Amino acid sequence: MNPAIFREYDIRGVADRDYDESFARTLGLAYATKFGADGVKRISVGRDCRLTSDKYAEALKDGLRAGGLNVIDIGMCPTPLTYFSLFHLDLDGGIQVTGSHNPPEHNGFKICVGKTTIHGAQIQELRTLIEAGKFREAERGGEESYAIIPAYQKHLDEQFGTLSRPLKVVVDSGNGAAGPVAPGVIKALGCEMTELFSEPDGRFPNHHPDPTVEENVADLIAAVREGGADVGVAFDGDADRVGLVDETGRILWGDEMLILFARDILKDKPGATVVSEVKCSQRLFDDIEANGGRAIMWKAGHSLLKAKMRETDAALGGEMSGHIFFADRYFGFDDGIYAACRMLEVVAKSGRPLSELLADLPTAVNTPEIRVECPDDVKFTIAEKAKERFRAEGYDLIDVDGVRVRFPEGWGLIRASNTQPVLVMRFEATTPAKLAEYRGIVERTLAEIQREAGV
Repeated sequence: MNPAIFREYDIRGVADRDYDESFARTLGLAYATKFGADGVKRISVGRDCRLTSDKYAEALKDGLRAGGLNVIDIGMCPTPLTYFSLFHLDLDGGIQVTGSHNPPEHNGFKICVGKTTIHGAQIQELRTLIEAGKFREAERGGEESYAIIPAYQKHLDEQFGTLSRPLKVVVDSGNGAAGPVAPGVIKALGCEMTELFSEPDGRFPNHHPDPTVEENVADLIAAVREGGADVGVAFDGDADRVGLVDETGRILWGDEMLILFARDILKDKPGATVVSEVKCSQRLFDDIEANGGRAIMWKAGHSLLKAKMRETDAALGGEMSGHIFFADRYFGFDDGIYAACRMLEVVAKSGRPLSELLADLPTAVNTPEIRVECPDDVKFTIAEKAKERFRAEGYDLIDVDGVRVRFPEGWGLIRASNTQPVLVMRFEATTPAKLAEYRGIVERTLAEIQREAGV
C-alpha cells in the first residue's frame, strides 16, 4: 500500500500498483471497525465502469461484511447515485469505487458516513487503522442488491416533469458511468437528444472524461454546432461533475453556471446563501450579492464545500471544476446529472438562448488554472510564505485557502493543491494589460519564495 493514496477527499491511486484487492478488503474491515462502532450498520456500495472496479468492489464488500456491516450492492452507477442511495434507502453510509476523472489506470474510493462524504482527518484515521491491522470481530453481515438507477430516474422525473419548452440537447457521457443514466433522464424532460459515447468503457477510448479540459469537449462542441442544439452537456467519469456548452459552442465554466443557478434560486429564496471557492471569478460573488444573496468564498474541494454549506444552511454551492451542490429542492450533494437538468430547466423557462443569459455580466479576462510543480512536503509551506510576504507588503488579501491577492482591477491566487504535488494559480482582471501586470507581480513573488526555500 502506497500511503500517498490517502488524499484530502478520497482514497485513490494507480490500480494494482499503489494498492490491490487485498487492500480493498482491508479498507472494508477498517471502515466497519471505525464507523461500525459509531452505529453504522447498513451501507451501499457502487462502482464506476473502470476495468478494475468490479474486483475492488467485490473485495471491499467482503471486508465490510467481515466487519459486521450489511451491504446493499447498487451496481455500476454514477457516484451521485451512491449519494442518492443514502437518502432514498436511509442508509448509514456508502462507498463508491471510482477513479473519477483520472486516467484509465487509476481507481479509488469515495467514502460516506451518514449522509455525507468524509475528508481530512477521518480518511487519515482509516489509514492508521489499516497500518495497525487491528480490526473488530463481528458476526458476518449480509448482502443484497438494489436497482438504484430506476429509483433515481423516477425521483428526477417526478421533480422536473416535462420542460416548459422543448430543447435540443447533445449529451456526451464520455464512456463513463453517466451513459446508462443521464440520456434517459434528459430525454424524459421532453428534450430532443443526441447521444455521444454513452457506452461505458473503462478505457475511455474516445476522449478523457474530464469536461473542464477544452480538448475533451471538442466532439460535443462540434455536435452542438452541427446539429443546431440549444445546449451541450458533458460529464466526468463518475458524473459528479458537469460541463456545459451553449448553442454557439462556447463552454460555460463552473462559476458561470453558478451565476445562473444562483439567480434562479434567489428569485424564490431572497437572501439565500451561496458558497463557492477561491478560484471563482469575482463576478460570481458580486452577482450573488447584487441579486440579494449572501455570497461566501470558501476552500476548494467538494467535501469542504459541502461541509460549509451545511454549516451556513446554504441553498447552493459549487466549484470551477463543475461540482455543483443543490440543497434547494435536493439533498446538497454534487450531482452532474441533476445540475444538467436544473440548467435545462433554467434555459427552458427563460425563453432565450443560453448564450444570452450571461450577456449582462461585466467584462473580465482570466486565466485557466496554472499548475506549478511543488513537492507535497513543502507546497503548503510555500503557499503560507506567499501569504506572509503579500501581507507584509500591504496587499489586500483573502486567506481562506492559500492567498488571493486583491488588486484594484482584479486578483491573483496561490494555493496548494490538496490532491497533487502542485501549487495552483489563477488570475482575473478587467483588461489583458492589467491581467499581465497582476500575474507578473504574483509570479515574481512566488519565484523568489521558491528560490529562498530551495524548491
